[in-house]
Amino acid sequence: MLTIVIASYGYGHLAAHCIETVLAQTLSPEKILFVDDGAKDCLHLPSFYPQLDYVFRETNFGIVDNFQDMLLRVNTQYVMFLGADNWLRSDAVELLSLQQTDIVTYDIVVTGELKEEIIQRVPGKTHPYHGDLYWDRQGGHHGSMMYKTAIGKKIGYSKNQTEHPQEDWNLWDEMINLGASVSSVNQGLLYYRRHKENFLKYSVKANLASMQRQGKAIQEFTEAI
Repeated sequence: MLTIVIASYGYGHLAAHCIETVLAQTLSPEKILFVDDGAKDCLHLPSFYPQLDYVFRETNFGIVDNFQDMLLRVNTQYVMFLGADNWLRSDAVELLSLQQTDIVTYDIVVTGELKEEIIQRVPGKTHPYHGDLYWDRQGGHHGSMMYKTAIGKKIGYSKNQTEHPQEDWNLWDEMINLGASVSSVNQGLLYYRRHKENFLKYSVKANLASMQRQGKAIQEFTEAI
């Protein structure tokens, strides 16, 4: 009843690791869609993982249009988007499948070369965890939350240029406005890899806005970069 969409742009060197963790789930998703959004560095994957369905874009759609197009291709009850640079704990799908709400969120383990950057982005929200950082997301959203496909399609992905710049914020806000029910799995099921490539995806403007929302001084952010 779940489709996992693995999205990649320039993560051809990491994508196999992500795919392996999805295929190794104790309960398999019904379908796995993989999209390369125009980087063309994932063309080797079908020969290794023919059981996935692939979309290879000739040009870059950008996050919003890419996610929206992939969402429209999903026909299972639930959907979850997963960045190809991240990975899942082996029992993630099994634990998520026990929930029956419109949206299911869960905790995150932040890892990777630049994991310490998350402390500045969300001060006071993480704590040390086996050499990484544990991010409690109970009652909160993130880009890899599991949600009912029909509700997501009613809203669609779009870019909110006001308070929250990320496309998944808008989806979350509008689903809540529609009265979507939410449950949380209080375990770290997603390993969120912080590295140079995804750090650079955040514009200076977006980072400053995030710091201001968290009450951090602009000068502290400037010194950090």
